[in-house]
Amino acid sequence: MLINSLSFLAFFAIVVVVYFAPALRSKPAWQNLWLLLVSYVFYGLADWRMVPLLLGATVVFYALGVGVKQMMNGERWKAASRLTTLAAALGVALLLVFKYLNFFGESFAALLQGVGLSCSWTTLHILVPVGVSFFTFKLISYVVEIHRERIEPTHDFVQFATYIAFFPTIMSGPIDRPGKFLPQLMRSHTFEEPLALDGCRQVLWGIFTKMCIADNLALLTSSAWVMPTDFPASRLLVAALLFPLQMYADFAGYSDMAIGVAKVLGFRVERNFNHPYLARNVAEYWRRWHMSLTSWITDYVFMPLNIAMRDRGRIGTIIAVMINLIVIGLWHGANWTYALFGLYHGLLFIPLVFSGSFGRNRKLKPAAHGLPKGSDFLKMLGTYCLVAIGLLIFQAPSLSHFWAYVRALFRPSLLSIPSLGLPWFTYVGLLLLIACEWLCRDREHPLQFVHGPAASSRVVRWGIYYILILCIFFFQGQSQQFIYFQF
Repeated sequence: MLINSLSFLAFFAIVVVVYFAPALRSKPAWQNLWLLLVSYVFYGLADWRMVPLLLGATVVFYALGVGVKQMMNGERWKAASRLTTLAAALGVALLLVFKYLNFFGESFAALLQGVGLSCSWTTLHILVPVGVSFFTFKLISYVVEIHRERIEPTHDFVQFATYIAFFPTIMSGPIDRPGKFLPQLMRSHTFEEPLALDGCRQVLWGIFTKMCIADNLALLTSSAWVMPTDFPASRLLVAALLFPLQMYADFAGYSDMAIGVAKVLGFRVERNFNHPYLARNVAEYWRRWHMSLTSWITDYVFMPLNIAMRDRGRIGTIIAVMINLIVIGLWHGANWTYALFGLYHGLLFIPLVFSGSFGRNRKLKPAAHGLPKGSDFLKMLGTYCLVAIGLLIFQAPSLSHFWAYVRALFRPSLLSIPSLGLPWFTYVGLLLLIACEWLCRDREHPLQFVHGPAASSRVVRWGIYYILILCIFFFQGQSQQFIYFQF
């Protein structure tokens, strides 16, 4: 049941009606129990076979959180540290078994065969649980935050299980931190009209970007990988340059829908994107892209590594950055392309570390004509091209496919004018998306601008809403699964 489907709309309508019913809204425990029930139903509809795994992992980490706190209360610091390490190891093991076991086994067998040793690996075809990369990080951060004394463990299992399985975010995030989300489960929620209306607007924008922009662009970007040699190099180049926008419209579209749905229920979840293609260097890009993941990896991987290697100066920082980006790459799945993707971005950080602009975050200021300054625009354009190269690696099914695509790019047909075969509306949608990125750079989503102080009359606002709805009905592309569902 996709979040942008009519079946989800019916499902969510039932959730909202019951959730805000007088019998439930007076008691947070009843509201949480209802949320937990519908979250497991939602997850089970995606793959009911994975429900026992989700429940089992939730029970184990709930107990680990309580255990860590008890040991800390008893001043058994080493035992608390060991238990926290065990929790982190169990989370990593969960990912290794379900996402990487076949990959590492087959890679090891291929390595041995490459040096003349006979070895075979029987692929187990282990089923990858939907959203495992997202809820595993929630489980790990919960125990680590207790050990760092940033949060108190909850003794309400339903509350904890609801945080882990919260249905708007369990499939593809954002990855909420326990310190911000759990307190929201401790109070009852009444219908907050301003927050709910803003959530509906954000859902509408998310559906529009996903179905009218991302799904239409997929016609070009996906076909280019089927047989790159069948297309002129110019078309392959355009597909490579458009994929970052497709991926952004797809993933940010999902995040907008998830955040908007949570707002209707009275919850504020982590923001996932902050106009990433306005970034002027790669470090700024990663501060704006998939923010809930990059901040998680930064807090739990980069910072400990950077502190451990601070005596090495900039070299230590570079090593920490490289490991950090490779971990981000491999988080996406078991493929050498993801490792190369992370390595590529890590290498791009090296000049930033030596120049001292690694952590700099200057506010964007428009020129007198209202557009980006010339220097900023060139930096944005250069960063976008670097990101596009990285996403070419990311998108490739394998390293051999990537090299085949690159070879096909450097052919005489690169200078020809490509026939893209995209609907006319796709170009209009792209221009709208790009314009909104700049004009609404200080807002969470563009439709806040429509409703903000600078907005026009109510007739104009509702006219914009109806136009977007009509576009969704008449200009949607062929339905595509969300890109990040595979992670």
